[in-house]
Amino acid sequence: MRLAILGSGFISRFYADSLVAQRRKDIIVSVYSRQEANAKKFAADYNVPHYTTSIKECVEHKEVDAVIVGLSNDMHLEAVLASAAARKHVLCTKPLGRTASEALQMLQAVEKANVVGGYLEDLCYTPKFLKSLAAVKNGSIGEVIWTKSRETHPGPHSDWFWDKEKSGGGAMIDLGCHCVEISRNFIGKNIRPEAVMCWADTRVHPIDAEDNAIGLVRYENGAIGQFEVSWTFRGGMDLRDEVMGTEGTIWANNFLRTGFEMFTTGKGEQYVAEKAETNAGWLFPVGDEVHELGYSHMFTDMFDAIDKKNEPAETFYDGYIVNAILDAAYKSAASKQWEPVQITDWRGKAIAISSKKITSYDDQYYLIKEEVLPSGEKKFIIKHKITGSIERR
Repeated sequence: MRLAILGSGFISRFYADSLVAQRRKDIIVSVYSRQEANAKKFAADYNVPHYTTSIKECVEHKEVDAVIVGLSNDMHLEAVLASAAARKHVLCTKPLGRTASEALQMLQAVEKANVVGGYLEDLCYTPKFLKSLAAVKNGSIGEVIWTKSRETHPGPHSDWFWDKEKSGGGAMIDLGCHCVEISRNFIGKNIRPEAVMCWADTRVHPIDAEDNAIGLVRYENGAIGQFEVSWTFRGGMDLRDEVMGTEGTIWANNFLRTGFEMFTTGKGEQYVAEKAETNAGWLFPVGDEVHELGYSHMFTDMFDAIDKKNEPAETFYDGYIVNAILDAAYKSAASKQWEPVQITDWRGKAIAISSKKITSYDDQYYLIKEEVLPSGEKKFIIKHKITGSIERR
């Protein structure tokens, strides 16, 4: 795959590192940046033969097969429309748009151009996530009834994130997009999100957008997807997921406390990990950030989809649904009420909502709970099927 990268900053360098380090047969042939000096440096660092300050020139380069968008949120629409107009496959970083309206325009553009629109949601490609999702899909934890996804850190690296107009919001649009899509995967993408209840506030930073938020997303089958996001968490980047099902539970710590710990007095001044606040004391390095954050699996999936002319696991449609959920979250944060998720183009399959699973103890009683006491004796909590009385046996 011959690639153009739009953007020369933090995320574009992460993308380039994963491309250089993994498949290797894919090459970057052009890079765009608003600042010529930045484009030139990126080109030199990654041996890219062409650089430019024009998005149109970059995506229309004759050798480019696919475009990777690593720009600020306010530039995604322009970049995707330009790529679709040039009939180039386009892979866009999260969130797809600042709003569902922007995301829908991008989705419609790539579908009209008949090109692949890949949603670069890296946290849906981490090794732990992929293994967890496989366990959920094979029924290991039964029906998923509640998910929790948390991303917190001391705040983003670039100035535009802190500008509500450019970013489309604050911590919720930046981090909540990850959490929402993680939950959608575990609960099931065919299950429609119905409504959101959200609290958001600006607790620390002198900005117009929120720097903390907690939300509940209710799905049509009764499942709840919970997200917790913050730009004020101290101590690094905390990425954790929990999935609770009728037959089991999954806990995944993806970044901060993964079993790799190191103490140092700080003399080395080495890079520790993304969003690490110090290089002294007890540190939590990450062995291979590109791999652990999902970039390797993500690009392999995206390029394989282009090669095979099918859809990747994360598409522009997924990005649109995430934006629609976040639109409802922002409305709820303002209204302090449950707000419906407005989706004008729902493509989920019709599903049969399963009835609640009830286990019988015998002909007269339902079984509520069974446990073994320290003495070795078994205890049963049961409910009479007619009277509703609860007893212990």
